[in-house]
Amino acid sequence: MPRPLLDGDPAPPDGALPEAALAELTSRPFGIYVHVPFCASRCGYCDFNTYTAEELGGGASRRTYARTAVDEILLARKVLGTADVPAATVFFGGGTPTLLPPEDLGLILRTIESEFGLLPDAEVTTEANPESVDRASLDRLRAEGFTRISFGMQSVRPHVLATLDRRHTPGRAQECVAEARAAGFAHVNLDLIYGTPGESDGDWLASLDAAVAAGPDHISAYALIVEQGTRLAARIRRGELAAPDDDVMADRYLQADETLRRAGFAWYEVSNWARSAADRCRHNLLYWTSGNWWGVGPGAHSHVGGVRWWNVKHPASYAARLADGVSPAQAREVLDAETRRTERVMLEVRLADGLDLDVLDEAGRAAAGEAAEQGLLDSDRLAAGRAVLTLRGRLLADAVVRNLLTL
Repeated sequence: MPRPLLDGDPAPPDGALPEAALAELTSRPFGIYVHVPFCASRCGYCDFNTYTAEELGGGASRRTYARTAVDEILLARKVLGTADVPAATVFFGGGTPTLLPPEDLGLILRTIESEFGLLPDAEVTTEANPESVDRASLDRLRAEGFTRISFGMQSVRPHVLATLDRRHTPGRAQECVAEARAAGFAHVNLDLIYGTPGESDGDWLASLDAAVAAGPDHISAYALIVEQGTRLAARIRRGELAAPDDDVMADRYLQADETLRRAGFAWYEVSNWARSAADRCRHNLLYWTSGNWWGVGPGAHSHVGGVRWWNVKHPASYAARLADGVSPAQAREVLDAETRRTERVMLEVRLADGLDLDVLDEAGRAAAGEAAEQGLLDSDRLAAGRAVLTLRGRLLADAVVRNLLTL
């Protein structure tokens, strides 16, 4: 989910939204994100809002979490009023949602369905670590109504997984794909990370080949980002590990695109490939196309009609607020028209469908023409009124966006 650009203003205790925001609610697809902040162990590169059992402290637990999340869903229904907004997508992320029993995840999903409704073809996704599921639990998740599952594979090489502090056994992610298919999941994603210190060209190619051979319909490949405050950042700072190299990252991306394209996958967002349009992650597309969504859970972000807010981070504080009948929102910001336009450019340029040139101002359209001359935007698509990145443009997507916004 996009992060707030500012510290934000205080959020009202009842979570109420401006009438102007509510008026936009039915004009865009609506989704719900459920953050499950629990992990069995902390990966060295991760700075997400997650907690191991040792870090959790008092006032919150896995056992009571589903009921707490239900309380926020009931609050969401109250805040959004009587608007008919069945969820087009529901996404359980984390953390590791599958550390909770499938029945707990099902309780949350059934509450969403009873309060908001689900579209007949709603996409319902959960993330999962390979070691957190087995065939029986996948059967139960499918029975609870989940249609899509995303496994954190990251790499097939043991030494790469060890550097990332990933605990799953190499090969287990591929087994999970087969088990999820057997359980009836229509859509299965594998997440990969490239650029880990110590990863060779051969390691990365082996991971790509293994991911393709496993038979998912969607693969995400992300460049490793060294986030400050993580164990990985500390190891790099001490000289124990080399920092990721930009040129190597570019080569890894090109290898990913070539391997996945040959295997029948097409890119639809800079870091995401799918076998067909029907296999794209509709929930993420909702984010990237400025849809509306409510984020349930500690630290979760929401957006409705140009108002963005984010919840308090710690599960204990989150639970306490809901127990007191108070919104868990920590702060929010009301986006003005120019900020909304800027964010639209930043997100939609990264999509294979591209950005409508009418969204750009005069200077931005001139910059788009220059980018096409430099081979960063597709000239034919530009002539048809769309700014669409070329393969080279994808490598320099951030720079292209800055130029289009004349920043």
